[in-house]
Amino acid sequence: MNEKVFKAYDIRGTYPEDINEDLAYLIGKSYGSYLQEFLGKKKCVLGHDNRLSSNSLTESLTKGLLESGINVIDYGLITTPMHYYTRYIENTYGIMVTASHNPKEDNGFKFSFDSLANARGEMIEKFKEYTLKNKFKTGNGILEKRDIKEKYLNYLKDNINMGEKKLKVIVDAGNGVTTTIMKEAFNQFENLEMIYICDTNDGTFPNHHPDPAVEENMKMLKQKVIDEKADLGIAFDGDGDRIGIIDEQGKFVMADKYMIVAIRDLIKKVENKTFLCDVKCSKALMDEIESLGGKVYINRTGTSFTESATKEQNIPLGGELSGHIFFNDRGPEVCSSIYAGLRFLEILSKEEKSFSKLLEGTKEYYSTEEIKIATTNERKFEIVEKVKEYVKKKNYNYLDIDGVRVTFKNSWALIRASNTGPNLTLRFEATTKEELEKIQKEFIDFVNEIK
Repeated sequence: MNEKVFKAYDIRGTYPEDINEDLAYLIGKSYGSYLQEFLGKKKCVLGHDNRLSSNSLTESLTKGLLESGINVIDYGLITTPMHYYTRYIENTYGIMVTASHNPKEDNGFKFSFDSLANARGEMIEKFKEYTLKNKFKTGNGILEKRDIKEKYLNYLKDNINMGEKKLKVIVDAGNGVTTTIMKEAFNQFENLEMIYICDTNDGTFPNHHPDPAVEENMKMLKQKVIDEKADLGIAFDGDGDRIGIIDEQGKFVMADKYMIVAIRDLIKKVENKTFLCDVKCSKALMDEIESLGGKVYINRTGTSFTESATKEQNIPLGGELSGHIFFNDRGPEVCSSIYAGLRFLEILSKEEKSFSKLLEGTKEYYSTEEIKIATTNERKFEIVEKVKEYVKKKNYNYLDIDGVRVTFKNSWALIRASNTGPNLTLRFEATTKEELEKIQKEFIDFVNEIK
């Protein structure tokens, strides 16, 4: 077993070199044993996405689970948010076979040990150590297959209160697993005129990479919004937990911007006026929260960390630059890109303004997208430590909850180790182009010197 497949909040790697049927069987035996031995669970839930390797991995995973003696409820081909919903209604934990937004060659496992979110941090380390010991329970678990679609569609419909304004909406599913449910989900609402692209279920992702946080992947959606004169464009990632947005002008809206639209709508309706964002988010978002009378909760990057903190702190909305948006003010929070899309359409359906107009008044900064610098999994953490030493010597103001976020009067810089691959992730922001170029050069030059 390649131990490097154990990431900060899941197990992920290339198929079949790192992630394969042998590993899936091992993970199944280990996970089933772990749930019984330490958490007193007699059953778990299972689901998988539409990647070409997901069926065979699920078969081997199931075999391992059953041989540990745990009962398995298999919900089949579903989105990751649908899997979260099965955990909620079954009141247990489970595994989703998916590599999320990663390339088609990858696969992996998202799994849980509590009701807050997927496993994260220390939980992953403990599970890895347990797996390596290879001392598992044996038994004959029972396999049951169920369908969640109808209940999940009802959950979506019951939690949306659409206005009367008619909207034309383009959805780009990126050929991911949301193709299996999105049309039925959106067609429940009469005021929506829906047009779909990349809407065939195809785990080779033939049209573009399924990550809506990257503007390059949104070209088709941008053009379709313009051609159709649509009110909004919405994109999903491979497993359906990340959302991307294109406004009515065909412009890419970063997640920390469209969170502002949601918070402006929410803040007068909720008791807790604290909102969560990850360390990669723009100061424009933080400025907006504070100007509205709210409080900013800055959290480390990672969907599991964001979701667990949002629930633990009873925060009405939390989000990440990657496009994970957690609405936590109605019903169970399941980090669904389809649900998040519907919430934005609900807001738009009750406003005379267009989406771009809803963002008017936002403080503007010059910022970069995420910059990836390739390194090794071991070296990335060493580099971040050297950056920390550097900013200490310079007596810079910094936050180190996730990498190093350095804050100056008119700018900030972030250097952190990627949770999912052998990369450093950098982002910069400033009030002027000159300041942005200056801070970017300082830290990229330093990283290149020591990497």
